[in-house]
Amino acid sequence: MEAKQSLFGGKGEILIAGAIIGLAAVLLQYAGNPANMGVCVACFLRDIAGALGLHRAAPVQYLRPEIPAFVLGSVAAAMVGGEFRARAGSAPVLRFFLGMAAMAGALIFLGCPWRVLLRLAGGDGNALFGMAGLLTGIFMGHRFYKAGFALPASQTQSTLSGLAMPLAALGFLVMRFLLSPDPETGSLGWLWASAKGPGAAHAPLLASVGVGLLIGVLAQRSRFCTVGSLRELFTLRQMHLIYGVATFLLAAFIGNLVLGQFHPGFEGQPVAHTASLWNFLGMVVAGLAFSLAGGCPGRQLILSGEGSNDAGVFVLGMLTAGAMAHNMGWASSPAGPGPNALAVVVVSLSFCIAVGFFNRKTA
Repeated sequence: MEAKQSLFGGKGEILIAGAIIGLAAVLLQYAGNPANMGVCVACFLRDIAGALGLHRAAPVQYLRPEIPAFVLGSVAAAMVGGEFRARAGSAPVLRFFLGMAAMAGALIFLGCPWRVLLRLAGGDGNALFGMAGLLTGIFMGHRFYKAGFALPASQTQSTLSGLAMPLAALGFLVMRFLLSPDPETGSLGWLWASAKGPGAAHAPLLASVGVGLLIGVLAQRSRFCTVGSLRELFTLRQMHLIYGVATFLLAAFIGNLVLGQFHPGFEGQPVAHTASLWNFLGMVVAGLAFSLAGGCPGRQLILSGEGSNDAGVFVLGMLTAGAMAHNMGWASSPAGPGPNALAVVVVSLSFCIAVGFFNRKTA
C-alpha cells in the first residue's frame, strides 16, 4: 500500500519479483506443500496456531517455517538497504481486530490474496468468486480513503521494539530445527503436528526456509503487495505494482502446466469449497480489512520485519483469529462454510465499515 519505491522497486524489478514469488510458490507445492497452497499466509498462520495448541483441528496443525522466514528475509533486506525503522502506536487495538476480521474472511474463503492467485493459477474456478470479493473489499477501502480515511501516524520506537517480531520469528525457526518429528505420530516434540490433512503436507524444511527467505527479501525490496497492487486499479496511479501481480499469476500458471498441477474446474479442488456466495463474502471482508490496515498479509509480515510493530499487531490478530476460527466454528472446510460463518461475516464487515467511517479525516 505504500507509494515509496526502493532501489529494487521499478517496473522491471517488480516484474521479476512477482514472477519469482509465483514460481517459488508452485515449486513448494510440487515439493510437498498442499496443492494450490504453496504459500498462503492466512492458512499457514492458522496451521501455526494449531501447532501451538491454540486450536485442536487435527488436520491443520504444523509450524510452517515459511512464515518466520518471510520476516527474517525482510529484516535482513531492510537492514542492508538502510530501511529498518522501529515504529509503532498507530491504533494498535484497531489493527489487532482488523487482523482478526481479515483472517475470519480469509478462512471462510480458504485462502489469503496470494492463495486467490495460486488457486486461479491451478485452475480452481471457485477462486473467481474470491477474486471478485477481494476486488469489492479493496474498492470499499478505496472509497474510505477517498473520503479521508487514515489511521494515526506511528511513532519512532526503540530498536529492540522493532526487532520483536524478527526475534520471535528466529525463535520459531530455531525451535523447528531443534524438534525432530516422531516417526510414528509425526508430532514435533511438544508442538502439535497433523498426521493427515493439509497440515501433514509440507515441503522439506530447508526448501521451505530457503524459499521463505528469498520471498522475504524480494517482497521487501520490491514492495510486492497484492492488495496495494489491486487498489491501483481504482486509483489509476503508480500502476507499476500491478505488473508484479500479473507476473506472479502468469509464472504460477505456467509452472503448474509444466509440472502437471493445473486442474481446471469447480468440483473437487484441493482445500476449497463450491459455496460461491461465501467465497465472495469471505474475501469482501478480508479485502476491506487488508485495505484499511495498509496491505495484504504478506506485506504485513514484510513490514513487521522492517520494524513496524503496527504490522506485527495485525499479524498477531490474524494468528488469534486463526485459532478462534476453528474453536468457534467460523472456518470453512471442503464441505462448505462453518456453522457460524454468517455471524462472523456480519460482525467483521460491520466492524471494518465502522473503522473506515469513524477514522475519516475531514477539514
